[in-house]
Parts: sequence; structure tokens; C-alpha cells
Amino acid sequence: MSHQSDAKTDLVHRFFSGTGPSYDFIVNVSTFGIDRLWKRRMVNLIPPQATRILDLACGTGTSTLASANRHPQAHVIGVDLRDEYLDIARRKVQQLKRPRIEFVSSRAEDYRTTDPFDCISASYLPKYADLNILIPSLHRMLKPDGVLIMHDFTFPPKPYLVRIWRVYFKLLQWIGTPLFPDWREIFYGLPVLIEQTRWVPELRAELEANGFRNIGFEYLTLYGSAIMTARR
Repeated sequence: MSHQSDAKTDLVHRFFSGTGPSYDFIVNVSTFGIDRLWKRRMVNLIPPQATRILDLACGTGTSTLASANRHPQAHVIGVDLRDEYLDIARRKVQQLKRPRIEFVSSRAEDYRTTDPFDCISASYLPKYADLNILIPSLHRMLKPDGVLIMHDFTFPPKPYLVRIWRVYFKLLQWIGTPLFPDWREIFYGLPVLIEQTRWVPELRAELEANGFRNIGFEYLTLYGSAIMTARR
């Protein structure tokens, strides 16, 4: 693992340590429920006849379960770096008795399988990932004509939206930190990361370099996030 990979992995652990039990609540409240709409948009992009789906950076399994509910015939695998999140995801699956879902503890860049997927999706992963390692691996794990769906936050390109964006994060810091101290690292560190990341052009460049085709891109909800899609 490179020094860059180590730094990004350490950042994930620093941001999310101790946040598992409150993750679903905080994400839903802090995005005013819009995160669910983003996840729904991702699920709608999965090929209807998909029989194998990989959900990277699956967290507490929200997107994994959404994919499985939309495609009950599919074997869905969720992969995440943090075991505390996977424990929550596994409890959800046990309660719902969904045997065709499994979870794996791994960095997205390190996950490997010999059984290819019809679709690989990931939400909130690109800004943390070593894309030069991840994208070639995903190309190998997709079936011919398989679909890749990558979603993450974006820094607004319009000045008036930037002002709203900065006020939003200030409110999260001032109000959220006293109520949820475990989230302090995220409330303060995430806006800096979003502003600095160049995941959109970097991901597009890696997709093109690795032979992906039909690359698509769309902003969501006032440029607050975006989805990039491609086919193998």
C-alpha cells in the first residue's frame, strides 16, 4: 500500500470512527432526506436483469439493501472498510432475512473476485479512493457491457450556491458538533475535502484510460453531488 493509500485510509478511519450507530440518522437529517433520493437514482441505473451487483463503500448497507430490494433475483455483495458499519449492515439483513446479500470487510481497492458483476456501484467513495488502482480492478470485475455507477459530493460551480454551501456546513459545525461530538471530524473535515477533491475529472480520465465507454455524468440537487456512469 502506498503512502497516499495509507493517508486516505487513515482519513476514513478518523472521519468515521464511532459514527456507525448514528450514521443513518445523521445522513438522513443532514441531507434533509435527499441522500435517499440520490441512492434511489443510483439503484434506478442498475441494469434490470442484473444477477450480480457489487456495492462498494456500502457503509451500513442502505444502498446494498435498496439494490437487493429492487433486484430480488440478484446476488448483492456489499464491501466496506469499517467493521462497525458492516456489523450494522449484517443485522439489517438478518432482520429482513435476505440470504442473497453478503458483506465483506475490505478496502475497495483491495477487493477481488473471480465471479464478474453486471453492475458495480459506489456512493461517497471516489473522493477517498486511489482511482488509478480502483478503476482497473473494477474493469476486470465487470462483465462485458457491465455498468459502473459512481456517486459523490461535489463542490458547487456557481458562486451563489457556494455561499449557501458554506452556510450549510457552518450550521452543521455549530449545531451538530455539540449534539454529536463523534461527528466533529466529519463536520469540519468533509467540506475541506469536498472543496479540494478533483474526483470528477480524475475519475473520467481513469475510465477513459481503462477502456470504459458510454461515460455519462449528471449533477444532482443544486450541484450538491453527482453521478458518473460507464460501461465496460
